[in-house]
Amino acid sequence: MNAAGSSTPTASTGVTELPAGGPNALAVTLGLLGDEWNLWILRFALLGSRRYNDWLALGGISNSVLSSRLAVLTAGGMLERREYQQNPPRHEYSVTRKGQSIWPVLITMWSWEKQWAPNETQPLPPLRHSTCGHDFTPILRCKECGEDVDVRSLDSEMGPSGDFSRSVPEATSRRRSTKSERRPEILAHTMELVGNRWSAAIIGAAFRGARRYGEFAEITGAPPAIVADRLKHLTEIGVMETRPLPDRPQWSEYRLTAKGTAYFPVVMCMISWGQRWFRSADGPDIVLHHKACGKRFEARLGCSVCGEELRSSDIEAIDLTTSVHVPGSRWS
Repeated sequence: MNAAGSSTPTASTGVTELPAGGPNALAVTLGLLGDEWNLWILRFALLGSRRYNDWLALGGISNSVLSSRLAVLTAGGMLERREYQQNPPRHEYSVTRKGQSIWPVLITMWSWEKQWAPNETQPLPPLRHSTCGHDFTPILRCKECGEDVDVRSLDSEMGPSGDFSRSVPEATSRRRSTKSERRPEILAHTMELVGNRWSAAIIGAAFRGARRYGEFAEITGAPPAIVADRLKHLTEIGVMETRPLPDRPQWSEYRLTAKGTAYFPVVMCMISWGQRWFRSADGPDIVLHHKACGKRFEARLGCSVCGEELRSSDIEAIDLTTSVHVPGSRWS
């Protein structure tokens, strides 16, 4: 079994078929995108890095970590490895359609990080929509009817592969940086939510309506000590808050804060991307419907200023001196 949890992606479509009974699309997605080095490599791949030394020259990543992450991203179908020199053999990595289509996840992560982690030592530059020329926030929308969507707009039910035990990535999918090796400076606050497999599970359970400790334990299947630790941590970083139960004031329930609720577009973009590119043989892990139109929900993003649907080629990250394009094709 490879890093994507199954065989290699189908060459004609890029879709990875996952075996029945194994990790589902959500688990594979969290395993790939819940790793800060994977995101770091993808970020610079989208900006033009192709060869091994391109990433090494950026500094901070070791040979062993770079080699292992390139292998993971290639096995997951996000990068394609090609030989450009035979003697000695040398390879370069190009971003596939699957890798390019990750941009809605990165953009929503970027936007959430910029709004909710304003005290970072290196603040993220704003995002600019070149179509209208304004800085913007991505707005989550329904693909079918184009209406704006929030957590109350959707009905959800677990699909055939949606058992929570199959939705949590393997613990061995990540390797934390050592003291001698810095962590990549990309979306560090976001990693508090998706970089820990149980934090991601707790957040998912909260969006499904879990409020009490026992509900989180039942939905996630996590050991009691881990549930308590993750709830405490998510409360400390302001994603969740405790409230006394109306009928038992000495007991508390856990609710998403405004900061936690604002993470919803990231979750929906991750689900849409994952279920587009990774398919379990026994069916989807979660089925979402938009209440307003009744159609199966797939995420799209719109510009908060002009209202137009966002395309990756029309998005720039603006700093004080220059602009950086996030290349790619229309997410369709």
